[in-house]
Amino acid sequence: MSSWLVDTVGYPNVLPHFPFSLISLSLSPSYHQTLDTKDLKVSKVTANGQAAKFTLGPKHSFMGTPLEITLPFDLSRGQHVIVEVTYETAPNASALQWLTPEQTAGKKHPYLFSQCQATHCRSMVPCQDTPAMKHTYYAQVSVPKELVAVMSAVRDGEEPDPQDSSRAIYHFRQPVPMPSYLIAIVVGALESREIGPRSRVWSEKELVDKAAYEFSETETMLKTAEGLAGPYVWGQYDILVLPPSFPYGGMENPCLTYATPTLLAGDRSLSNVIAHEISHSWTGNLVTNKTWEHFWLNEGHTVYLERMIGRSMESEQFRQFKAMGGWKELQESVNTFGANNPLTNLVPNLNEVDLDEAFSSVPYEKGFALLYHLEELMGGPEVFMGFVKSYIQLFSYSSITTEEWKHYLFTYFKNKVDILNKVDWNAWMHTPGMPPVKPQYDTTMADACIALCKRWTKEGDLGNFSEGDVKTLSTHQLIEFLSLLLQQEPLPLSHVKRMQEVYQLNAFNNAEIRFRWLRLCVKSKWEDAVPMALKMATEQGRMKFTRPLFKEVYNFDKYREEAVRVFIAHRAAMHPVTANLVSKDLKVDNDKST
Repeated sequence: MSSWLVDTVGYPNVLPHFPFSLISLSLSPSYHQTLDTKDLKVSKVTANGQAAKFTLGPKHSFMGTPLEITLPFDLSRGQHVIVEVTYETAPNASALQWLTPEQTAGKKHPYLFSQCQATHCRSMVPCQDTPAMKHTYYAQVSVPKELVAVMSAVRDGEEPDPQDSSRAIYHFRQPVPMPSYLIAIVVGALESREIGPRSRVWSEKELVDKAAYEFSETETMLKTAEGLAGPYVWGQYDILVLPPSFPYGGMENPCLTYATPTLLAGDRSLSNVIAHEISHSWTGNLVTNKTWEHFWLNEGHTVYLERMIGRSMESEQFRQFKAMGGWKELQESVNTFGANNPLTNLVPNLNEVDLDEAFSSVPYEKGFALLYHLEELMGGPEVFMGFVKSYIQLFSYSSITTEEWKHYLFTYFKNKVDILNKVDWNAWMHTPGMPPVKPQYDTTMADACIALCKRWTKEGDLGNFSEGDVKTLSTHQLIEFLSLLLQQEPLPLSHVKRMQEVYQLNAFNNAEIRFRWLRLCVKSKWEDAVPMALKMATEQGRMKFTRPLFKEVYNFDKYREEAVRVFIAHRAAMHPVTANLVSKDLKVDNDKST
């Protein structure tokens, strides 16, 4: 059980912290317990009410500090021990972002959200911060009564705080075992709308109705996923739309999926993000990678399941089209890291590697490509989805390695072992760069995008382009067209100016379109696009958009100093992970950027 007092009154003048917390652990028969911490100020530890000795070990540059607890009594096997740790978090806790009222949509109240993946939970809670360990949790959170608390758990009631009439206490329970990186807490001026029999959408009131519209297909996706993967075991499936500084597209916290506000494009074109997070309810949350070297088990299977949902709700051609786009994202990641970089291995060696810096599309798309290749070898999507469903059922509630997955693959397809033995497993798993096999995807939906891209790179007469070129393209196809152009040499400045003239791309609000279009313009050194690119890089904090936009402007020599200046000016409003990585992208000394 955890008891948290979230102090946001007077922020930022008051140190943001959890001043009091109880952490309950069932200990194995040992006199010592080691917990992960990062920048926590531990003041007291007790075991079953008795004072326990504790020491903090040496501090690691990004992994934090071990908390060594010595129990004050001998243990007998099977004995239950409650360890209570009283501590405060640091103002710079990497799991937490504390927003001033000015950084929210409502502009009236402060806001707190956590983001614990991969190893940031230790900066919020002393814990065994590894996906190898799973636990249930119960929590009560005291907050100012004008604010609302939500967590990655089932809501279990609220009441006035008996110790402070200006505060309310929210209760939560998570009865399904889960790893520490899925603990989540959000406090803000939140409202919710029902969007299904087991789903609500949460956000500030300024966005809640728009979010309810955007995510109205959630129950359909849940039922589709259940048909593919088995029953949904987490009870509630809510979606929380966070403030713009949230660094990811989504986060699969059980019972409370996080979503970036950049999804609120008004055309429901980005529902694949929610399909992805829903899929994590099975692959990632229920069956979990044992260590982060095996992250592809989470993400590759989740992308596979996400695209199977798309296949069921749209078409097989749509699944093929999205897979083609994923291959290009993989190619871009490999190009960014370098084809010989071991971080592009499907199963990389992450010893002494900061996991934030290792994050890329490789485990997602290289993992999907392997599963798609196996699907083709084993007999098609229905046959292979049978394996995926069986794999989920067998390993539910546990954490596993690639070897365990592979062993079950060979067991399930025991009549096709001769085919599986022909797969170059070393090239797929332990070799950097692109996969050894490139799938041949159906190009039906991509053909129009490919043809239009070729016209812009080959056509000599710019007068031959017109508004009608893109009228018949879907949002997904327009994104693909721009993605294809980004893979080419930069277009001449005259071409991007003409493209704006005939297609009016500056007017598009869809974040995926706008992001690619602005990158394309900056690559072509169109100076008018630089302020728009920097504006998009700072008005939202999704790293998928923010980092590449800053890097494009930084690579435009004339505006390199401007990119650095704008980053330094906006750094304080960014999520700590985003700010840290952008500072490295722009070669900014952290000491000089504050």
